[in-house]
Amino acid sequence: MFGFSRSPSVLPGFRLTLGFALFYLGLIVLIPLSGLFFKTATMTWEDFVNTVTAPRVLASYELSFGASFIAAGLNAVFGFLVAWVLVRYRFPGKRIIDALVDLPFALPTAVAGIALTALYAPNGAFGKVLEPLGLKVAFTPLGVVVALTFIGLPFVVRTVQPVLEDLELEVEEAAASLGASRWKTFSRIIFPAVLPALLTGFALAFARAVGEYGSVIFIAGNMPMISEIAPLMIITKLEQYDYAGATAIASVMLVISFVLLLAINLLQAWTRRQTTAGR
Repeated sequence: MFGFSRSPSVLPGFRLTLGFALFYLGLIVLIPLSGLFFKTATMTWEDFVNTVTAPRVLASYELSFGASFIAAGLNAVFGFLVAWVLVRYRFPGKRIIDALVDLPFALPTAVAGIALTALYAPNGAFGKVLEPLGLKVAFTPLGVVVALTFIGLPFVVRTVQPVLEDLELEVEEAAASLGASRWKTFSRIIFPAVLPALLTGFALAFARAVGEYGSVIFIAGNMPMISEIAPLMIITKLEQYDYAGATAIASVMLVISFVLLLAINLLQAWTRRQTTAGR
């Protein structure tokens, strides 16, 4: 009736699995998010606008989304390089480096924030070297970027790595035998194949960075209008028992994040279609 073809299988059918999938998605994702909007709806429109457009809140949005975008961009570049080295080369200590990539996953975010603050503080190992050069990291927006870059790197590496492993070396050898330079081989063969996965890693790193709190709160300094992130503003509202204000800020973050991620996913789908058509 709906055009679905079904082959004999011991696994449950489409309708049953779809029902379970939608039930789980609604229970874990949709119901909590709808509660967020329902709580925000208890505010008047004027109160909502005043809350989400307050100067401190706007500054926190700018820092959170701006720093997240920069950190995700840095991870897209250097995460690709790390994945390339891990896939294409053999060297002593490779397994240790491969395990270290996952360290931000396993390390509690608060511990990461404290460690980064200790390193980049003016009296820290890195801070006392950078401070005389006029480069202050801790307690500045730059420190926020450093923390978000740290926690987002594994998303890019682990997304790109399997694609590079599946990329056949024979294709590159054929291009080289036909006279293609290294740059042309990379730009015409390797990069188009890796780009969809790279965009996925970028989106995952960006999404993780936007909502990050634990690793940022220590190194940011939390100075109003300078280094306050949006999650901190939500926590501040909750501590003041302003639950509607907290959900209002969270709702705006959710909508902006959804729009940005949707745009990235559409770009990823378009890139995949272009790559397929090029073949």
